[in-house]
Amino acid sequence: MRIPLSRIAHARSGDKGDTANIGVIAYQQAHYPVLVREVTSERVKVHFGHLVKGKVERFELPNLGALNFLLYEALGGGGTLSLRIDSQGKTFSTALLRMEIEIEENELAGTA
Repeated sequence: MRIPLSRIAHARSGDKGDTANIGVIAYQQAHYPVLVREVTSERVKVHFGHLVKGKVERFELPNLGALNFLLYEALGGGGTLSLRIDSQGKTFSTALLRMEIEIEENELAGTA
């Protein structure tokens, strides 16, 4: 089945210059393997489309049940240079949580 990422995870985002940073954290440790499988650098890049001009890099944090993403060239130059409304990337986490992922019913229930 397809569900929004927000069903199994929460997220926070921010910036460092022109790079947006998004941390995605599973609500339950049992959902971490689903994050690893479904929330890839490639899918995140496609999800944000033209907003991210550079590469997307992913870091896995299994002990935290989390993934961290760096989205390069995503903020129109960064805080003081950008003409974007969200020049510091604060809404990127909410936007990522809207991404749909594939999950089996038993994985959703945490019984996989």
